[in-house]
Amino acid sequence: MSGLEADCSRCFGLCCVALPFARSADFPVDKPAGEPCRNLLADHRCGIHDRLVEGGWRGCVTFDCFGAGQQVSQVTFGGVSWRDAPGTASRMYAVLPVMRQLHEMLAHLRDALALAPDEVTRAELAAAADDVTAATAGSPDEVLAVDLVAVRSCVGGLLRTVSATERDRQRRRHGIPKPPRRVRAGADLVGVDLRGRDLRAADLRGSLLIAADLRDADLRWADLLGADLRDADLRGARLDGALFLTRPQLAAART
Repeated sequence: MSGLEADCSRCFGLCCVALPFARSADFPVDKPAGEPCRNLLADHRCGIHDRLVEGGWRGCVTFDCFGAGQQVSQVTFGGVSWRDAPGTASRMYAVLPVMRQLHEMLAHLRDALALAPDEVTRAELAAAADDVTAATAGSPDEVLAVDLVAVRSCVGGLLRTVSATERDRQRRRHGIPKPPRRVRAGADLVGVDLRGRDLRAADLRGSLLIAADLRDADLRWADLLGADLRDADLRGARLDGALFLTRPQLAAART
């Protein structure tokens, strides 16, 4: 499962055109979907890439397409850009967010396989990865026809199984105590003080950890799939072995 890291040199600046953003702490201006960002150059490079944070473009720094940009640019649309073929632009913009979700799922499946699950689960993960990979190779119409709800349900169930098995294994191996009752999947932990807490093998999937104080917390083997870590303070936190933690999550936190 290669190609899951963004390579902007092989992309047509799609995230800078296709996606909308609103003036906020992450962006200094509004931009509708389909309109090129004012910082996008004619060669598809960002004109202020080296000073995005200083200029108030934090949202660009935290965004990661998981390689979907170059897949759409070079494979789905055969290396012909929206500038060279304006008639394809709207479909190209529509395909990007679908492809990004598929690539993100592939990244999680890769991580799950690396945990060396049992033979049956490993075979199911590999089959799911093959199916998602095949979907990413389709035509624009085929990609747009992908049932993302069904794919997410399948992949999510497999990841949940792998997570539960791995966290249970680590609990038994290291004698890890149960986390506090409020620390659970989907919990609202916005701004909560969790400094120095033992959160090893905790299920924090989908939890809201916005601006939470996690300094020096131990998050090894914690499931962080979909956890919102915007402005969470992770300075000094142990994150080695954390499950399904992504680059965008880390970029959105304070580290």
